[in-house]
Amino acid sequence: MTLDVLARSGSEARLAPVPQRHAAAFCFALLTAACALASFVFACATPFAAFAVIAAAMLPLRMALPVMLGAWLVNQGIGFGALHYPVDANTLAWGAMIGVAALGATLVARMALAALRTAPAPAAFAVALLSAYAAYELVLLAATPALGGAASFALPIVARLGLTSAAWLVGLVAVSEIVRLLTPLASRHTAS
Repeated sequence: MTLDVLARSGSEARLAPVPQRHAAAFCFALLTAACALASFVFACATPFAAFAVIAAAMLPLRMALPVMLGAWLVNQGIGFGALHYPVDANTLAWGAMIGVAALGATLVARMALAALRTAPAPAAFAVALLSAYAAYELVLLAATPALGGAASFALPIVARLGLTSAAWLVGLVAVSEIVRLLTPLASRHTAS
């Protein structure tokens, strides 16, 4: 599948809580807030696969990747600034790999959503999440020979983190749908 398949117009967004002209700002704000909350609650278990699906469902790839990069930067800023991650080569390398994995998950989520553009949204989102989560975990697993931490990829841990990502995806879609439902109300009040 070529990248041109991934370039779609804003009118084809699977998730459109706000007008397309505000989609990037809304997605960035949503994922930044979610990332901040997740970073404080889960520290190293931020659900980037769920974030990737949201960005891929809401934005074209050229906008989804920078939004994911912004969410990753928030995560790293909180980790090193507020949670006092050690500033050493291994921790910095893991941080960089998490960023690469998050961007890879976004690309894979975008491809899955493009391939399933006629499927019902719940099915498309489920497949996109499974695909994005697999890509995210595989990128991180590939780094373990050089960086260590292979024990973190035990099936119970990976399954628990996958379920956490699924819960976050449901929550973020719910927030987006609530905003979509409230947006016409806000527009009517502004017009009067």
